[in-house]
Amino acid sequence: MKIINGKKIAHRILEDLKKEIKKQKIKPRLAVILVGHNPASCLYVKIKEKVGQSIGIEIEKHFLSSKTKEWEIINIIDTLNNNNKINGILVQLPLPQGLSTDRIIKEISIKKDVDGFLSESRFESPFILAIYEAIKATGEDLKNKKIIALVNSDIFGKKLESKLGAKYVIGSSSLAFRMTKQADILITALGCPGIIKGDMIKKDVILIDGGISKIDDKIIGDIDAENVKDKAKWLSPVPGGLGPLTVAFLMKNVIEANKI
Repeated sequence: MKIINGKKIAHRILEDLKKEIKKQKIKPRLAVILVGHNPASCLYVKIKEKVGQSIGIEIEKHFLSSKTKEWEIINIIDTLNNNNKINGILVQLPLPQGLSTDRIIKEISIKKDVDGFLSESRFESPFILAIYEAIKATGEDLKNKKIIALVNSDIFGKKLESKLGAKYVIGSSSLAFRMTKQADILITALGCPGIIKGDMIKKDVILIDGGISKIDDKIIGDIDAENVKDKAKWLSPVPGGLGPLTVAFLMKNVIEANKI
Protein backbone atom coordinates (compact mmCIF):
# COMPACT_ATOMS: atom_id res chain seq x y z
CA MET A 1 0.00 0.00 0.00
CA LYS A 2 1.31 3.40 -1.01
CA ILE A 3 0.78 6.49 1.14
CA ILE A 4 -0.45 9.83 -0.23
CA ASN A 5 1.78 12.42 1.45
CA GLY A 6 -0.59 15.32 2.06
CA LYS A 7 2.01 17.24 4.05
CA LYS A 8 4.45 17.31 1.15
CA ILE A 9 1.84 18.47 -1.37
CA ALA A 10 0.47 21.08 1.06
CA HIS A 11 3.99 22.43 1.66
CA ARG A 12 4.39 23.15 -2.07
CA ILE A 13 1.02 24.90 -2.21
CA LEU A 14 1.80 27.02 0.87
CA GLU A 15 5.23 28.03 -0.45
CA ASP A 16 3.57 29.32 -3.63
CA LEU A 17 0.97 31.22 -1.58
CA LYS A 18 3.69 32.76 0.59
CA LYS A 19 5.47 34.01 -2.52
CA GLU A 20 2.20 35.39 -3.91
CA ILE A 21 1.46 37.34 -0.71
CA LYS A 22 4.97 38.80 -0.67
CA LYS A 23 4.94 39.67 -4.38
CA GLN A 24 1.53 41.35 -4.30
CA LYS A 25 2.23 43.02 -0.94
CA ILE A 26 -1.18 42.10 0.42
CA LYS A 27 -2.34 41.46 3.99
CA PRO A 28 -5.05 38.79 3.90
CA ARG A 29 -7.05 38.38 7.08
CA LEU A 30 -9.16 35.43 8.24
CA ALA A 31 -11.63 35.57 11.13
CA VAL A 32 -12.19 32.27 12.95
CA ILE A 33 -15.15 31.75 15.28
CA LEU A 34 -14.83 28.92 17.78
CA VAL A 35 -17.79 28.15 20.04
CA GLY A 36 -17.14 25.89 23.02
CA HIS A 37 -14.03 23.91 23.93
CA ASN A 38 -14.09 20.83 21.73
CA PRO A 39 -10.46 19.56 21.96
CA ALA A 40 -10.25 18.60 18.29
CA SER A 41 -11.73 21.94 17.19
CA CYS A 42 -9.28 23.86 19.39
CA LEU A 43 -6.43 21.91 17.81
CA TYR A 44 -7.66 22.66 14.27
CA VAL A 45 -7.87 26.38 15.02
CA LYS A 46 -4.30 26.35 16.36
CA ILE A 47 -3.10 24.60 13.22
CA LYS A 48 -4.88 27.08 10.96
CA GLU A 49 -3.44 29.98 12.93
CA LYS A 50 0.09 28.57 12.74
CA VAL A 51 -0.13 27.86 9.01
CA GLY A 52 -1.73 31.22 8.23
CA GLN A 53 0.88 33.17 10.14
CA SER A 54 3.70 31.19 8.49
CA ILE A 55 2.73 32.47 5.03
CA GLY A 56 1.56 35.97 5.95
CA ILE A 57 -2.16 35.59 6.66
CA GLU A 58 -3.41 37.22 9.84
CA ILE A 59 -5.85 35.16 11.92
CA GLU A 60 -8.41 37.00 14.04
CA LYS A 61 -9.84 34.63 16.65
CA HIS A 62 -13.24 34.84 18.31
CA PHE A 63 -13.41 32.28 21.13
CA LEU A 64 -16.93 31.97 22.55
CA SER A 65 -18.44 30.02 25.42
CA SER A 66 -20.53 26.93 24.64
CA LYS A 67 -23.39 28.84 26.29
CA THR A 68 -23.25 31.61 23.68
CA LYS A 69 -26.64 32.28 22.13
CA GLU A 70 -27.28 31.87 18.42
CA TRP A 71 -28.14 35.54 17.96
CA GLU A 72 -24.85 36.55 19.58
CA ILE A 73 -22.88 34.48 17.06
CA ILE A 74 -24.91 35.92 14.20
CA ASN A 75 -24.22 39.45 15.46
CA ILE A 76 -20.47 38.73 15.40
CA ILE A 77 -20.73 37.38 11.85
CA ASP A 78 -22.67 40.47 10.78
CA THR A 79 -19.93 42.71 12.22
CA LEU A 80 -17.26 40.70 10.39
CA ASN A 81 -19.26 40.81 7.14
CA ASN A 82 -19.14 44.60 7.31
CA ASN A 83 -15.45 44.81 8.24
CA ASN A 84 -13.50 45.50 5.05
CA LYS A 85 -10.27 44.33 6.68
CA ILE A 86 -11.65 40.80 7.05
CA ASN A 87 -11.37 38.74 3.86
CA GLY A 88 -12.68 35.42 5.10
CA ILE A 89 -14.93 34.12 7.88
CA LEU A 90 -14.73 30.57 9.21
CA VAL A 91 -17.05 29.04 11.80
CA GLN A 92 -15.26 26.03 13.24
CA LEU A 93 -17.52 22.98 13.22
CA PRO A 94 -19.07 21.14 14.90
CA LEU A 95 -21.04 23.67 16.91
CA PRO A 96 -22.37 22.78 20.39
CA GLN A 97 -25.77 21.13 20.58
CA GLY A 98 -28.70 23.50 20.45
CA LEU A 99 -27.17 25.78 17.81
CA SER A 100 -28.36 25.65 14.20
CA THR A 101 -25.31 25.18 12.00
CA ASP A 102 -27.27 25.90 8.81
CA ARG A 103 -28.76 29.12 10.13
CA ILE A 104 -25.43 30.41 11.43
CA ILE A 105 -23.44 29.52 8.30
CA LYS A 106 -26.03 31.18 6.06
CA GLU A 107 -25.26 34.50 7.74
CA ILE A 108 -21.73 34.55 6.28
CA SER A 109 -21.34 36.79 3.24
CA ILE A 110 -20.78 34.83 0.01
CA LYS A 111 -17.72 37.06 -0.52
CA LYS A 112 -16.21 35.75 2.72
CA ASP A 113 -17.40 32.13 2.76
CA VAL A 114 -13.87 30.72 2.34
CA ASP A 115 -14.98 27.31 3.63
CA GLY A 116 -17.31 27.02 0.65
CA PHE A 117 -20.33 25.97 2.72
CA LEU A 118 -22.95 28.13 1.02
CA SER A 119 -24.59 26.73 -2.11
CA GLU A 120 -23.94 30.00 -3.92
CA SER A 121 -20.43 30.42 -2.48
CA ARG A 122 -17.72 31.92 -4.69
CA PHE A 123 -15.27 29.38 -3.28
CA GLU A 124 -14.91 25.63 -3.58
CA SER A 125 -14.80 23.66 -0.36
CA PRO A 126 -11.16 23.29 0.79
CA PHE A 127 -12.00 19.78 2.00
CA ILE A 128 -13.32 18.72 -1.41
CA LEU A 129 -10.34 20.34 -3.14
CA ALA A 130 -8.10 18.35 -0.78
CA ILE A 131 -9.88 15.11 -1.71
CA TYR A 132 -9.50 15.89 -5.41
CA GLU A 133 -5.80 16.75 -5.00
CA ALA A 134 -5.14 13.55 -3.02
CA ILE A 135 -6.74 11.39 -5.69
CA LYS A 136 -4.85 13.24 -8.43
CA ALA A 137 -1.56 12.70 -6.56
CA THR A 138 -1.81 8.93 -7.05
CA GLY A 139 -1.18 9.39 -10.76
CA GLU A 140 -3.62 6.57 -11.44
CA ASP A 141 -5.79 6.50 -14.55
CA LEU A 142 -9.16 7.47 -13.11
CA LYS A 143 -11.18 6.82 -16.25
CA ASN A 144 -14.22 4.62 -15.57
CA LYS A 145 -13.31 4.37 -11.88
CA LYS A 146 -16.28 3.97 -9.53
CA ILE A 147 -16.12 6.55 -6.73
CA ILE A 148 -18.16 5.98 -3.58
CA ALA A 149 -18.27 8.30 -0.59
CA LEU A 150 -19.55 7.63 2.92
CA VAL A 151 -20.55 10.98 4.42
CA ASN A 152 -22.58 12.53 7.24
CA SER A 153 -23.99 15.44 5.26
CA ASP A 154 -26.30 15.52 2.26
CA ILE A 155 -24.95 18.95 1.26
CA PHE A 156 -21.37 17.66 1.35
CA GLY A 157 -22.38 14.52 -0.53
CA LYS A 158 -23.99 16.53 -3.32
CA LYS A 159 -20.87 18.68 -3.66
CA LEU A 160 -18.71 15.56 -3.94
CA GLU A 161 -21.10 14.20 -6.53
CA SER A 162 -20.86 17.44 -8.52
CA LYS A 163 -17.05 17.73 -8.31
CA LEU A 164 -15.99 14.09 -8.65
CA GLY A 165 -19.01 12.20 -9.86
CA ALA A 166 -19.04 10.29 -6.58
CA LYS A 167 -22.03 8.23 -5.53
CA TYR A 168 -22.57 9.03 -1.89
CA VAL A 169 -24.28 7.33 1.05
CA ILE A 170 -25.13 9.09 4.30
CA GLY A 171 -24.07 7.33 7.49
CA SER A 172 -22.64 3.91 8.25
CA SER A 173 -25.60 1.66 7.45
CA SER A 174 -25.32 -1.93 6.23
CA LEU A 175 -26.18 -0.58 2.75
CA ALA A 176 -23.19 1.75 2.91
CA PHE A 177 -20.85 -1.09 3.81
CA ARG A 178 -22.20 -3.30 1.02
CA MET A 179 -21.33 -0.53 -1.41
CA THR A 180 -17.76 -0.11 -0.18
CA LYS A 181 -16.77 -3.35 -1.91
CA GLN A 182 -17.82 -1.86 -5.25
CA ALA A 183 -15.58 1.20 -4.96
CA ASP A 184 -12.43 1.70 -7.01
CA ILE A 185 -12.02 4.91 -5.02
CA LEU A 186 -13.53 5.03 -1.53
CA ILE A 187 -13.89 8.35 0.28
CA THR A 188 -14.90 8.40 3.95
CA ALA A 189 -15.94 11.36 6.08
CA LEU A 190 -17.80 9.72 8.95
CA GLY A 191 -15.76 10.40 12.07
CA CYS A 192 -16.03 6.71 13.06
CA PRO A 193 -12.53 5.59 14.08
CA GLY A 194 -11.20 2.53 12.22
CA ILE A 195 -14.59 1.49 10.92
CA ILE A 196 -13.35 0.53 7.43
CA LYS A 197 -11.60 -2.86 7.45
CA GLY A 198 -9.88 -4.95 4.80
CA ASP A 199 -12.86 -7.26 4.26
CA MET A 200 -15.00 -4.24 3.28
CA ILE A 201 -12.92 -3.15 0.28
CA LYS A 202 -11.87 -4.53 -3.09
CA LYS A 203 -8.29 -5.25 -4.11
CA ASP A 204 -6.20 -2.24 -5.23
CA VAL A 205 -8.75 0.35 -4.08
CA ILE A 206 -7.72 3.98 -3.55
CA LEU A 207 -8.72 4.99 0.00
CA ILE A 208 -9.26 8.65 0.87
CA ASP A 209 -9.75 9.00 4.62
CA GLY A 210 -11.50 12.22 5.60
CA GLY A 211 -12.72 11.07 8.99
CA ILE A 212 -11.07 12.46 12.08
CA SER A 213 -11.60 11.32 15.67
CA LYS A 214 -9.56 11.97 18.78
CA ILE A 215 -9.07 9.08 21.19
CA ASP A 216 -6.67 9.35 24.14
CA ASP A 217 -4.84 12.28 22.53
CA LYS A 218 -4.41 10.29 19.32
CA ILE A 219 -5.91 11.37 15.98
CA ILE A 220 -7.56 8.45 14.19
CA GLY A 221 -9.27 8.19 10.80
CA ASP A 222 -12.23 6.14 9.56
CA ILE A 223 -9.94 3.59 7.90
CA ASP A 224 -8.04 0.95 9.85
CA ALA A 225 -4.73 1.47 8.04
CA GLU A 226 -3.08 -1.65 9.45
CA ASN A 227 -6.04 -3.83 8.51
CA VAL A 228 -6.28 -2.62 4.89
CA LYS A 229 -2.57 -2.34 4.06
CA ASP A 230 -2.34 -5.67 2.19
CA LYS A 231 -5.39 -4.98 0.06
CA ALA A 232 -5.49 -1.26 -0.73
CA LYS A 233 -3.25 0.30 -3.38
CA TRP A 234 -3.26 3.86 -2.01
CA LEU A 235 -4.23 5.50 1.27
CA SER A 236 -4.44 9.11 2.34
CA PRO A 237 -3.61 8.66 6.04
CA VAL A 238 -4.88 10.33 9.18
CA PRO A 239 -3.07 12.40 10.24
CA GLY A 240 -0.92 13.74 7.39
CA GLY A 241 -3.29 13.21 4.47
CA LEU A 242 -6.29 15.44 3.80
CA GLY A 243 -5.77 17.65 6.87
CA PRO A 244 -2.72 19.61 5.66
CA LEU A 245 -4.21 19.87 2.16
CA THR A 246 -7.53 21.21 3.47
CA VAL A 247 -5.75 23.94 5.45
CA ALA A 248 -3.61 24.85 2.43
CA PHE A 249 -6.67 25.25 0.20
CA LEU A 250 -8.42 27.26 2.91
CA MET A 251 -5.50 29.70 2.89
CA LYS A 252 -5.65 29.84 -0.89
CA ASN A 253 -9.34 30.81 -0.69
CA VAL A 254 -8.52 33.56 1.82
CA ILE A 255 -6.01 35.04 -0.60
CA GLU A 256 -8.56 34.83 -3.42
CA ALA A 257 -11.10 36.57 -1.17
CA ASN A 258 -8.60 39.37 -0.69
CA LYS A 259 -8.84 40.08 -4.43
CA ILE A 260 -12.65 40.47 -4.44
